[in-house]
Amino acid sequence: MERAWLSHYPTGVGAEIDPDAYPHLTALLQATLSKHAEQPAFSSFGRSLSFQALDDKSTRFAAWLQGQGLKPGDRVALMMPNLLQYPVALIGVLKAGMTVVNVNPLYTDTELAHQLRDSGAKLIVILENFAATLQACLAQTPIERVLITRVGDELGVKGWAINTWLKLGQRKIPAYQLPDAQFYPQALANPPERFVPPRLRGEDLAFLQYTGGTTGVSKGAALTHRNMVANVLQCAAWMVGGSEAQGPEAQGPEAPVFVCALPLYHIFGLTACCLLGLHVGGMSLLMVNPRDLRAVVKVLKAHRFTHFPGVNTLFKALLGHPAFASLDFSSLRVTVGGGMAVHQEVARRWKRLTGCVLSEGYGLSEMAPVVMCTPINDDRYLGTIGFPLPSTDAKVLDPAGRPLGPGQEGELAVRGPQRMSGYWQAEEETGRVLTPDGYLLTGDIAIAQEDGSFRLVDRKKDMVIVSGFNVYPSEVEAVVEGCPGVKECAAIGVPDEHAGEVIKLFVIAESASLDTETVQRYCRQHLTGYKRPRQIEFVSNLPRSSVGKILRRALR
Repeated sequence: MERAWLSHYPTGVGAEIDPDAYPHLTALLQATLSKHAEQPAFSSFGRSLSFQALDDKSTRFAAWLQGQGLKPGDRVALMMPNLLQYPVALIGVLKAGMTVVNVNPLYTDTELAHQLRDSGAKLIVILENFAATLQACLAQTPIERVLITRVGDELGVKGWAINTWLKLGQRKIPAYQLPDAQFYPQALANPPERFVPPRLRGEDLAFLQYTGGTTGVSKGAALTHRNMVANVLQCAAWMVGGSEAQGPEAQGPEAPVFVCALPLYHIFGLTACCLLGLHVGGMSLLMVNPRDLRAVVKVLKAHRFTHFPGVNTLFKALLGHPAFASLDFSSLRVTVGGGMAVHQEVARRWKRLTGCVLSEGYGLSEMAPVVMCTPINDDRYLGTIGFPLPSTDAKVLDPAGRPLGPGQEGELAVRGPQRMSGYWQAEEETGRVLTPDGYLLTGDIAIAQEDGSFRLVDRKKDMVIVSGFNVYPSEVEAVVEGCPGVKECAAIGVPDEHAGEVIKLFVIAESASLDTETVQRYCRQHLTGYKRPRQIEFVSNLPRSSVGKILRRALR
């Protein structure tokens, strides 16, 4: 099956993209910032940020970074939700030739410390709401500079009111002490003329995107400027198509409006919302809390949105919200689900209500992330993960690494210009997942079909996907075994109506005094919300292999 998928590509989608069309990601971004200067780029809390303002602010931010003594190649951590400050800081870091380290704002101090140490980040930009977490682990990290931002920093008078409410209201920001920290407005006080553009290359590191890889140890997927340019152009070719995919010179009949309910620190939201939206001259509607469905519907009601990347749980929740059905969907051109499987019934209901096909994509952080997608206007491929994107190859391998034919189950292997250069400072793990001919071994079991589309049979054996986020049982187990009274434990994923899957924990207790509440309290202290077990069962023993390894499959 030699690229059989090409004959089934949607009209207007070519077989290849040119990953060297832009010398680096910053050049791609600068082209669109200049071309669409007067148009809105992002909107949040009713306030928009134009491409021109984004260009100016990000240049000031880059100048500030340089003034802090940072050099090209240094890592800068960003720890904030979907606020206007995020794209300003993101583009500023890239303009300065530095590497973005995206951090989940809900991390515990243990998780945060690991990522900052591993990445070697010298500076962190953090929302004040999470500053206490940073304080708790700062001494264990290489961080030299801290920049604090507040929710309302880009919202004018309204922002001042929000910041005051957060400071004085009932839901106060946790107290913290970071006496040497600077604040976001200071970073924008630098005249743009102070910025000295660095020399950038496509092979320079743009992002360290942390993932579990094929084990439970969190590691950074090293994504270069060329990787990111490639995936943005691939997504544009597939999700936008035609002349609009070629760059900022082309304009469609209606300026794209992206719904950014995905967190931008997540690789799917980063590429499919933030970077793709910028590239095609669209406006992105930033949702700080997509679980607040009432607020999401209110924002959508005020805009003619055209592109909606999301996850199955969000689409299902919106379909169940009474006010969602009253929205105007006449401009919606593309809906793509990723991060977790799209349920066929959800896709059918979405099509009936909105008139737009809910396509399914497949990707990995290691691939920047998008690898495959079903055609955006064709629902005949429901139940598959579609076709490899332009310039992307895929095959199914047997345990010996030999290619399998259509209809046979095996490990999915993928390659393309969007593939990472490797795991950051983890050569051994990199060698386990990258083949000599350039493929990434995904660990996912798939079947190639005669038409060139692919269908997933099973995921990585043990990984659990909770609301689109990867959770590795070994990480949960390592944390819980630190709880006093826990002798041993094992974690698995179990189906959940709302999150797709949740963690179930089996515990062998050292004494009868250990109870569920004690374990749950310990998990609340040491694990991010989506990693915490939702079910806990106490057992006297755990199933094991002949060498003593716990058999999770026997627990499912």
